[in-house]
Amino acid sequence: MLKAKNRLGLIFFPAYDWAISPTHPEREERLLYTQDQLREEGIFDIDGIVELKPDIATEEDVMRSHSCFPDVKSVTTESHMISAGGAIRAARAVLDGEVDKAFALVRPPGHHSMKSVHGNRGFCNINNESIMLEYIREKYNKRKIAIVDTDCHHGDGTQDIFWHDPDVLFISLHQDGRTLYPGSGHLRELGGPNARGKTINIPLPPNTSEEGFIYTIDKMVLPILKDFKPEVIINSAGQDNHYTDPITNMNFTAHGYALLNEKLNPHIAVLEGGYSIQGALPYVNLGIVLAMAGIDYSSVKEPDYNKNYVPQSKDITEYIKQLEEHVLNNYFNPAPDIERAPVGEFTVRRKNIYYDTDGIQESQQEHILICNDCRGVLMIESTASINPPCIGIEIPVNGCKRCQEAGHKLFEQAVKSKEYMTVLLTDRVNKVYKNVTQ
Repeated sequence: MLKAKNRLGLIFFPAYDWAISPTHPEREERLLYTQDQLREEGIFDIDGIVELKPDIATEEDVMRSHSCFPDVKSVTTESHMISAGGAIRAARAVLDGEVDKAFALVRPPGHHSMKSVHGNRGFCNINNESIMLEYIREKYNKRKIAIVDTDCHHGDGTQDIFWHDPDVLFISLHQDGRTLYPGSGHLRELGGPNARGKTINIPLPPNTSEEGFIYTIDKMVLPILKDFKPEVIINSAGQDNHYTDPITNMNFTAHGYALLNEKLNPHIAVLEGGYSIQGALPYVNLGIVLAMAGIDYSSVKEPDYNKNYVPQSKDITEYIKQLEEHVLNNYFNPAPDIERAPVGEFTVRRKNIYYDTDGIQESQQEHILICNDCRGVLMIESTASINPPCIGIEIPVNGCKRCQEAGHKLFEQAVKSKEYMTVLLTDRVNKVYKNVTQ
């Protein structure tokens, strides 16, 4: 019997009862074809590969990552809570020692969901990876964690959630935002004033193929990870870079995804995008599963590979090589934040966010306290086209005494002012979560 080198846990949740529409690219068939493929290939007969059932995330799990307005229930369904719970189950399996690695093949996806949530944007309501990461920090006391997002679309939601967190390294390699939704993920986006250089974006040109992706991993991602020394590596395993994907313009392969995963060597992978439901996902997922299990994946190939796959041009290769210096400098020698306030004062960032799936327009004022002792108390004032003014206040993990006091004072003042429909407090130090709706 074939035996896996690495014990691997697989968590499936196709979400039979949730789809944006019956024919939308983000629908249950995304995982059903993969399930069939893995069973046909005898994956679950391999010694060391096990299928695990997802957990169901709690409201507290979600509130560690998000300020949901007016509350968690109003922006989620049961499927969203199980999808996030599938990611949590993957983390538990690895950190409890049940398996060496885990792959959460779950939907709905989550990496476009930001700190503040009013609805669905980019097919995402809540962020599965961030909910899992905060669960890991809460339950297992891990501090330094890296997320490497290999989805074709920039992981703007994950970036937003950890923008101010120096203990989370977020790396996103994606199709250049000048050519694809959500239009962000540029080199200059480096993280907030208390976490400069811990957000790293690698915008790749359209038609980047296996050569370009692997060069990016070898020359940019791995050197940064080696220096950061994360305790846990998470892969946001979006698969819409594939050459058959209907909504992107990249040129990656199933074999390339497997090789990328082998090089990245994540503890946990969580499925994100990927909308070539029959032509790509079953083969890409098979390749990733074999790579994570430490089994030969060299024979994994799409049926139309020899006919339709085209390597990248020399111009693209040269363009990607020129990115290397900029990307490494952004981590090892990040430019200072010229808008950073003095210590003890708030730096303010204004954002306008469009929820393309639900048609919601949101305006934000984000305030982060500049602190030398922790990453600072965070306050987000948010108004959306479906909600009057709301406010979310977060005291961070390992928040210092000053930031704890400041956070509770801001919460009391916001409640007393009667200016906001919903006032949320997330106190990560004392594990206190409050929601006052007025």
